[in-house]
Amino acid sequence: MSEAYIVDAVRTPRGIGKVGKGALAHMHPQHLAATCLKAIATRNALDTSTVGDVVWSVSSQDGKQGGDMGRMAALDAGYDVQSSGMTLDRFCGGGITSVNVAAALIMSGMEDCVVAGGTEMMSLTSEMAKAKMQAGIMPPIMGAGNERLSKKHPQSQQGICGDAIATIEGFTREDLDMVAFKSQQNAAKAIEEGRFDKSVVPVVDDDGNVVLDKEEFPKPGTTMEILGGLPASFEKMAELSMAPGQPTFREMVNQKYPDVDIKHFHGPGNSSGVVDGAAAVLVCSKEYCEANDLKPRARIVATANMGDCPTLMLNAPVPAAKKVLEKAGLTLDDIDLFEINEAFAVVTAKFMKDLDLDWDRVNVNGGSIALGHPIGATGSILIGTIVDELERREGRYGLVTMCAAGGMAPAIIVERVDGFVD
Repeated sequence: MSEAYIVDAVRTPRGIGKVGKGALAHMHPQHLAATCLKAIATRNALDTSTVGDVVWSVSSQDGKQGGDMGRMAALDAGYDVQSSGMTLDRFCGGGITSVNVAAALIMSGMEDCVVAGGTEMMSLTSEMAKAKMQAGIMPPIMGAGNERLSKKHPQSQQGICGDAIATIEGFTREDLDMVAFKSQQNAAKAIEEGRFDKSVVPVVDDDGNVVLDKEEFPKPGTTMEILGGLPASFEKMAELSMAPGQPTFREMVNQKYPDVDIKHFHGPGNSSGVVDGAAAVLVCSKEYCEANDLKPRARIVATANMGDCPTLMLNAPVPAAKKVLEKAGLTLDDIDLFEINEAFAVVTAKFMKDLDLDWDRVNVNGGSIALGHPIGATGSILIGTIVDELERREGRYGLVTMCAAGGMAPAIIVERVDGFVD
C-alpha cells in the first residue's frame, strides 16, 4: 500500500460570519475556496492537469454553497479542466474527512495527487436557514415522513446537547470558561508570535485589493471575569420546538435521558465563533513528490471514523481518538500534540478529562472558541495547524479529531517528516 503525504496546507484568515460586520461576508464562497486552491497550486508549482481530484467539504450545500464547490472552485482557481472535483458533507467533521478521503485515494493507488479542503460562509448559512423556515421547509428529522428517525434518535440543538453533557459530566461553568480563557490566551500568543503565518493566505478581490489578511474574530483581552459575566444562551431555546406539536429541544434530550435535569452553561464566550473561511491541504504519493520535486511535510499515519449517541451528539471524539490510535499502533503518550475542535467548551473539557491530557499538548494555539469555526473548513484548518506546530516544536505525531452532528467524529494522526529519509 502506498503512503500518503501532506506536502502543504493553506487557509484564509477567518472573518466574522455576519453580514455587514465581517470582512468576508460579501464574498462568494467559491472565491474563498479558489483562494486556497490557487495558493496551493502556486506555492508548489503544481501542474494542475496532474491533480487527480479535488475533495471539498461544505456542510450547508445550498444556495451559493451548492453546486459541487470542489469542482467549481477549482475551475475558478484556474485549474486544468482535467482536474476533477467533488464535494462532501460530514457536518462539522467534513474538513477532516476530505483529507482522509484524499489519503485513501493515494494509499489505494487510485490517485497520486489530491487537493482536499473545505469552505463555510456562516454569514450565509443563517440566511439559508431563515429562508427555509420562511418557505415552510422543516429540518429533515422533523419533516413529513421522517418522524420515525426523530422517535428512534431524537436530535436536539447542539448547544443544548453541550449543556446536557456538561450536566451529566459534572462540569461547572468555571470549568468551561477556563477552556474558553485558554483558547483566547493561546490564540493571542500564536498570533503575536506569527505561528499561523506559514499557512494563512490573504483574501483579495478581483481587482487585487486585500479584503482580509488577518484573523478577525479573536478577543485577546478576554478574562475569566468577562467570561463569567456573559449569560448562558440556550435556556430559553431549550423550551422551543421545531414545529407545533413537536417535542421541545429539552424534551428531545429527555426522551433518551429522562433523569438528566439540564443545567445551562454555554454561551457566546465558551462556544465556537461564527465565522467565514476556507482551507486546502495538498496530499500526494511518494512517487508523485519525487517526480515533481516536492518535499513532504507530514505522513498520514492513520484515519478513523466513529459514531456515538446522536441525542447527545458531541461525544464521539474520545472513542474516535482511541480508534485511530489503535489503527496507528500508537498510545496517547506517543502523541506530541492534539487538536480537538472547540465546538463547545465541554467537548474539549471532556476530551481532556477522559484521556487524562494536560494543556501543554492540547489546542496549544487556541481553537474555535477564540478563532471561530467555519463548519466545513475547520477540520482542514486544524490539520494544517498541527503540521505547522509539529514543525515549530520539532515534534513527531499529532492527532486531530472533532465532533459532528449526528453523533460522529472523524480522526487523523499525522507524523512530521522532513522530506524523505531512505
